Amino acid sequence: MNVRSIIALVLALAVGACAPADDAAMDDMDDMDDAGMMDDDPDLAPAGPATGLPAGYAVRLDNEDAAAADYHVEELDGGMMVRTGPGGILYDAQNVPAGDDYTVSATFTEVGAPAGHREAYGLIIGGSDLSGPAQRYTYFVVRGDGRYLIKKRDGAETMNVTDGWQESDAVVAADVDGDVTNALSIAVRGDQAHFSVNGTEVAAFPTAELDVAGVAGVRVNHNLNVRVEDFTVGA
Repeated sequence: MNVRSIIALVLALAVGACAPADDAAMDDMDDMDDAGMMDDDPDLAPAGPATGLPAGYAVRLDNEDAAAADYHVEELDGGMMVRTGPGGILYDAQNVPAGDDYTVSATFTEVGAPAGHREAYGLIIGGSDLSGPAQRYTYFVVRGDGRYLIKKRDGAETMNVTDGWQESDAVVAADVDGDVTNALSIAVRGDQAHFSVNGTEVAAFPTAELDVAGVAGVRVNHNLNVRVEDFTVGA
């Protein structure tokens, strides 16, 4: 290779190194930024291990190899602030509905939600063996692109109840970066379970297709900052 060719090759490599990353790479970078904390934002839980986990509450991570210290929970003004690295569920084993007919509800605010963010949060019902290998529960979650999902977990396996993610005008989507609030409820009445977002029923399924008898709690997927308020288990 002559000197002129070597110089041309070096220049080409230099230009390539300075070129913008492709869209996929930029998306990954955005996700990393979205997962970060702003220490001066009073709405966010501080970095570090949870210091105010409400009495009686426990965390179960989806990935058993993940670090529990990366799932931060703090009691905040009567609610909870949940900041996640790994995804998982948060529950008090005493939160079991008293009868066959019951309602579980909570209001969730995703803090600093980026537009179209596709990580979910919501409610669980029918929890059993939540600290063991045979864990089971039904979960109802929404995400920042205006969709909801209902699934069941059985041990390490999960299975859809809805036909994948469903669009609904009832779900408040993150159109611009900022806080987004959605109130979710699950009402079990007789042989039907009714799933609502912001007061609008979005789905109903026979209880025979779900796990409905057991512990109720909340679910927050990975890399989210979510404030949970007014969590209620009642008639």
